[in-house]
Amino acid sequence: MAHNIFIDGEAGTTGLQIRERLETREDIRLIQVDPARRKEAGARREAFAQADVAILCLPDDAAREAVELCADLDVRLIDASTAHRVDKAWVFGFPELHKDNRARIAEARFVSNPGCYSTGSIAMIAPLVAAGLIAPDEPLSINAVSGFTGGGKGLIAEYESGEAPAHFVYGLGQNHKHIPEIMQQGGLTIQPVFAPSVGNFAQGMAVQLPLRLNGRRSIAALQEALAAHYEGEHFVRVLAPGEAGTRIVPTELNGTNMMHISIQGDDASGCATVVAVLDNLGKGASGASVQNLNIMLGLDEATGL
Repeated sequence: MAHNIFIDGEAGTTGLQIRERLETREDIRLIQVDPARRKEAGARREAFAQADVAILCLPDDAAREAVELCADLDVRLIDASTAHRVDKAWVFGFPELHKDNRARIAEARFVSNPGCYSTGSIAMIAPLVAAGLIAPDEPLSINAVSGFTGGGKGLIAEYESGEAPAHFVYGLGQNHKHIPEIMQQGGLTIQPVFAPSVGNFAQGMAVQLPLRLNGRRSIAALQEALAAHYEGEHFVRVLAPGEAGTRIVPTELNGTNMMHISIQGDDASGCATVVAVLDNLGKGASGASVQNLNIMLGLDEATGL
């Protein structure tokens, strides 16, 4: 029997890629609203009422309104916006975060899909905090570059018209929307310095976590802790020492739901960089939504991915 799925906001970048991953599946029946009525509350409520699970691909305020619109309906929700990522009534949809998280996602009515930058950041930070290799109150910095599709339709139009620069850094006020979820899910008690940027490529992302070893951690210890945490995982792989090579390319996992983590550096210098590479629209958005959907439906989480 097919599961009924409604993508509220399927015309956006994330929604389109979720639909592409679901529309050829025989176990999924997509509930769709007439495009002429897609902003009508009544039409959307009808779609929510038919769905087993709805995926919200909306701006934050619109996502909150959607939750209210279907509050009394028997529909489970995955929210791809920032609106509920630090709301304790919602399960944070990163299955690999800790050993109990898959079970929590499987049983949840409300699942908040992680952001792209935060997926890479949390994937590196949370296991190292749990292993005692990063203190919760340690001053950290996170540097990242993303493809321009993460900026929405306006930024996409800038790049496609040739008006945008080859690369730019933004979020300079240290109030980026992903910081709260990075802190909460990473186990941090003080805010990291976060320096996101955008490059002239559509999809892909590299997130860097520089660390001073300070005699209390080593390259081998970082490698061991991350490898142990993600052992046996399908979509997160910790690369062997040297496997990443001398150039790490943000676009190398495009079109997949994979994330690769590598540890670079030198014990003698006392400096290391942990790097996560993922597709910002794959494991960073649409692919992760489908992975969470599969878990919620009791399916193999790799189905369609």
